[in-house]
Amino acid sequence: MAKNLLIVESPAKAKTIEKILGKDFEVKSCYGHIRDLEKDDMGIDIKNHFKPRYKVPDEKAKVVKELRQLAKKADEVWLASDEDREGESISWHLAEVLDLDPKTTKRIVFHEITKPAIEAAVKNPRSINMNLVNAQQARRVLDRIVGFELSPVLWRKIGMTGGLSAGRVQSVAVRLIVEREREINQFKTLSHFKIEALLTATDSNIRAISFKAEDGKKHEIGTAEKFLQSCIGAEYTVKDIQVKPGKRTPAAPFTTSTLQQEASRKLGYGVSKTMLLAQKLYESGKITYMRTDSVSLSETAIEDIKNAVRECCGENFIELRKFKNKNESAQEAHEAIRPTYMANSSDVEPDTKSLYEMIWKRTMASQMKDAILEKTIAKIGISTNNEELTASGEVIKFEGFLKIYIEGNDDEDEQKEGESRLPNLNVGQKLQFEEMLATEKFTRSAARYTEASLVKKLEELGIGRPSTYAPTISTIAKRNYVEKKDKEGFKRDISILKLKEDKIQKLTQQENSGAEKSKLFPTDLGLVVTDFLSKHFDEVMDYSFTANIEEEFDKIAEGK
Repeated sequence: MAKNLLIVESPAKAKTIEKILGKDFEVKSCYGHIRDLEKDDMGIDIKNHFKPRYKVPDEKAKVVKELRQLAKKADEVWLASDEDREGESISWHLAEVLDLDPKTTKRIVFHEITKPAIEAAVKNPRSINMNLVNAQQARRVLDRIVGFELSPVLWRKIGMTGGLSAGRVQSVAVRLIVEREREINQFKTLSHFKIEALLTATDSNIRAISFKAEDGKKHEIGTAEKFLQSCIGAEYTVKDIQVKPGKRTPAAPFTTSTLQQEASRKLGYGVSKTMLLAQKLYESGKITYMRTDSVSLSETAIEDIKNAVRECCGENFIELRKFKNKNESAQEAHEAIRPTYMANSSDVEPDTKSLYEMIWKRTMASQMKDAILEKTIAKIGISTNNEELTASGEVIKFEGFLKIYIEGNDDEDEQKEGESRLPNLNVGQKLQFEEMLATEKFTRSAARYTEASLVKKLEELGIGRPSTYAPTISTIAKRNYVEKKDKEGFKRDISILKLKEDKIQKLTQQENSGAEKSKLFPTDLGLVVTDFLSKHFDEVMDYSFTANIEEEFDKIAEGK
């Protein structure tokens, strides 16, 4: 019989840690939370300072019984749940249920499941941090009160029972989606014409290189046609060239929120899938803890990354950086999400490989030099009307971090930097005119939220924390307040004026517009519930109120 019993949340985590600690430790899983608030009277004694009343659910009785038996036989019980508020709360509940003293029971924490991290944690145990426990309890109690008070009102007013619920964070998340939908529905599309010329220059090798130049204005159809008419028979000459240096700087390593956003953009993963795969990577010892709002890296990690960059790209690509947390109380964990070992990339399971590689590349890029760019802007004169066109191009002079990683973009239609390139041009150089197009363009409404862009918005508003983003989105979908779906686009005619060989043609083309993929739409139920709550419980639906509550939880966690 092992002298030490160490308890963690998940069997996968237990298996990895048991291999590290060896025969002196028996590592067992409690399978997440082992107690929850009672269902009767909200599970809260309101008259006794809102004291919560907890109960071991029936499905956890067997687990608790086994842990009690093992705890009695062990010389020492170690609590090793995650180091965030939820994890601290699990340790406290275990201490309560197993009759352990929270002040003397050994609580250990680590940000990665590696031999050095686990051994260091065992050498430096602490007691349970009641500030973190109280912050979690405050969240749980407040959410239970809000849910219990509002949900029955919804059942009565909307005429459905059981399926409806209201919550402090979930209702605000639905409100964001509803408001965006209404903004889109009220949007009035306007059209304008964009003028663009296709010109050709001959380079030093007597090669003809074509490029585009535009006037940068929005035209009505009448002014667009007049502009093209005024260009009939014109000569095009380079009037001015400006070359400006530029740079691109790597993004910080991943937090929970930025990992969810980038996995959505690059891999097409939903928030829940991202967190499920990240948890597998964490529990198998491949990455650090995946619920964090910190962008910090440990000194050991930075040294490891530096060596990996040197081996991969060379000394000239290394630039050590320390990133500052946006959230001053970034307490969910003390490090960003990163690989535990930068050389550990070959033995990752296939289903987690794409996510792991993205984390690896982002981590590498964070300690690499800026990409050095050169932007050229050419002004081109039109002989017949004294107007000017502008052509611009960008070249990468030094790849820097772009050698490893290019950050995803929220707007799929936006042209990526560095795509266009101009030929070598000289002031006074005559250019050959190929054609000029005035193409009808349409204004676009704001895009509907994806799961990831909703997380980004919640984070910007200060609503929710790393541990709550994925459950919030799951809840509002499960309650049928929102649905994730694709939207078919529609065909529309666009007008084009084309000047070629001194003749103007009027053309019509069809384009597909408005198609959307994996976007969040409010259901009719979501619209009705949001309107009802906004009218009768406006404070609960207020973004600032919800964000201020989060700040109060942070203060409790910090012992203030």
